[in-house]
Amino acid sequence: MSWTYHPELLATPVPRYTSYPTAAEFAGDVDRSDLEAALASVGADEPLSLYLHIPYCQEICWYCGCNTGAANRTHRLATYLDALTAEIGLVAARLGGRGRVGRIAFGGGSPNAITPAQFAGLLETVRKAFAAEQADISIELDPRSLDTPWLEAIAQARIPRASLGVQTLDPAIQAAIGRVQPLALIEEAVVGLRKAGVTSLNFDLMYGLPGQDAAVLEATLRETIRLRPERIALFGYAHVPHLIPRQRQIDGSALPDAAERFRQAELGHILLTAAGYRPVGFDHYALPSDSLAQAAQGGTLRRNFQGFTDDPADVLIGLGASAISQFPGLLAQNDKNAGRYRMQVAAGLLPVERGIVRTATDQRRGRIIEELLCQGEALVTGLLDGPTRERLQPFLDGGFVHLLDDRLRLEAAAQPYARVIAAIFDDYRQPQARRFSSAI
Repeated sequence: MSWTYHPELLATPVPRYTSYPTAAEFAGDVDRSDLEAALASVGADEPLSLYLHIPYCQEICWYCGCNTGAANRTHRLATYLDALTAEIGLVAARLGGRGRVGRIAFGGGSPNAITPAQFAGLLETVRKAFAAEQADISIELDPRSLDTPWLEAIAQARIPRASLGVQTLDPAIQAAIGRVQPLALIEEAVVGLRKAGVTSLNFDLMYGLPGQDAAVLEATLRETIRLRPERIALFGYAHVPHLIPRQRQIDGSALPDAAERFRQAELGHILLTAAGYRPVGFDHYALPSDSLAQAAQGGTLRRNFQGFTDDPADVLIGLGASAISQFPGLLAQNDKNAGRYRMQVAAGLLPVERGIVRTATDQRRGRIIEELLCQGEALVTGLLDGPTRERLQPFLDGGFVHLLDDRLRLEAAAQPYARVIAAIFDDYRQPQARRFSSAI
């Protein structure tokens, strides 16, 4: 089924909704005392997930909007890991053995910017601190620095889930975005990770890149299908050099226009679903045997700061500079500056810089947005006032959504418009076009 392009419905940039309220609403009136209280409220056997942020990369890609710096000084990495270890201790002490950690995710940056030995030590520390020896582990990886010692560390750590930053397999576009990694390197990484025991492998891919057209994207997608990762995330590149200075190195005049971006997203959907991948949310795809596809099929798909997930935990504790902790009633972000982060942890303080207290209304609207993006339907009783109904009407008229007894359901054709539809229920959203990414 082909998608219908309605540029007027995609004209306003919207958040990606990895949380609600989004990070754009975070403020400095949330501090460590709020996180202290949230940690104290965790139940004895409440499911928890952990996220550990490594804000360093061996090479900095020009397109990247992550909080990351160059891993070019061993002392800098060592002192950061010392602080991260100390923060693990601070949080574990406040939990006092309460909560049950089911998942541990390592992200960045690039976790493999540190040495395999450092990673092994960090993992041992976190497993011991949270009694999480049986927790499911996932890790984000840069294939350019994925060598044999690292593959051995992954095998020894028994990591079943990994994500590779691939983006594109076209050499010219790789050079245009500052991420050169030949196809042979990706192939070697896939083989190595399979041998190391990774059973759920994700490829991060991008469309809307400079110089990219449908034929170039198709070539990358067909190679990806041949390599058969269990999961594929196909993101639209967001060019915001006024917010991310490193993007000034990318030639903005070579970027595809909005109509071409739409067609590239549609092409990805057509090729991946034809190859047996199931759509998951608005920009992920997974093989039917993978737990992510099964969660989407079974109605248990969730969304958090790591994107679409099959993780059922309501509490996600972020560790490391800029990491965000998520509780039903609170979102709290650590200081982004690695130096200030280290100083606070060294003083025995939880390094919270900002966040937001989630009211009952926030929680309800957040559930609606998550359900629309993950399950494709939500009960919206009492929220269809005049302005909301007015914003929803074009999608009703176009047959993208149906409303029956206050239950709003997205049709298959609504996939490229899902974020825009969800944003209708965002109480905080302001029409500031430069704050968020293009909806497609």
